[in-house]
Amino acid sequence: MKSLLSLDLLTNDEIMDILKDAQEFKRGSSFQLKDKIVANLFFEPSTRTHYSFNVAEEKLGMKVLNFDPGSSSLIKGESFYDTVKTFASFGVDCIVIRHTQNRYYDELKNIDVPIINAGDGTKDHPSQTLLDLMTIYEEFGKFSGLKIAIMGDIKHSRVAHGDISIMERLNMQCYTSGPDEYQDDKYSFISMEDALKEMDVIMMLRVQNERHTEKMKLTNEEYLSQYGLTLDKVNKMKKNAIIMHPAPVNRGVELSDEVVECSKSRIFTQINNGVFVRQSILKRTFSK
Repeated sequence: MKSLLSLDLLTNDEIMDILKDAQEFKRGSSFQLKDKIVANLFFEPSTRTHYSFNVAEEKLGMKVLNFDPGSSSLIKGESFYDTVKTFASFGVDCIVIRHTQNRYYDELKNIDVPIINAGDGTKDHPSQTLLDLMTIYEEFGKFSGLKIAIMGDIKHSRVAHGDISIMERLNMQCYTSGPDEYQDDKYSFISMEDALKEMDVIMMLRVQNERHTEKMKLTNEEYLSQYGLTLDKVNKMKKNAIIMHPAPVNRGVELSDEVVECSKSRIFTQINNGVFVRQSILKRTFSK
């Protein structure tokens, strides 16, 4: 059985194998894991990741336990480690975890159950990176040579950090853009104007106010005008370029309402692909 903690621990071939299996699931693969029990431990709010894992697990015939931290012994002072160890002691076959701490899994080396990282702090989000890759590959049939700009709150985004790490390995050209205070200096910056003309993929990120120590200085309207995507900006994009977003979307901030489901948008395709990618991850977990 195999954990999935970070895609940095996988080879490019292993990543492509997960994507191929995800495509098989999208085509209707009947693979099942009916004798397995999975526990979803989300210590941070989530809609898409949590419930697409849930749907993936149900599609595979797994028995599913969904943990609610608000009604758990965490309220009584139980530690993160002891909570996870408790579920492992129940005899579950796999644990899916999201946590606010970077590399939370370093604390879980004594847990003898496969762990799937559903997002750790601001560092990594393996299943999101995989569904982003699947969406791009479906669109272009390749990675090498494609240009992507990830725009917005880069500093606090595990999606940006995880995606760029793997996309560069796959020979994509990665850039970032957005307000100076949200940038990470280790990445190549591109202006909105140049991104619209040059990029094959523009991925917008929400402003992660819950991770900020200070409130955003701009109003929502100012942010949309300066750093967001409006329909007039979309019309300046390359003909075959696409728009992506890991969601949740703050409509009227990083995207105007009419852009969310415009012809270039693949946002809900990403969400749909997330189920198939997570089925593939679970299949890999129990492969020999």
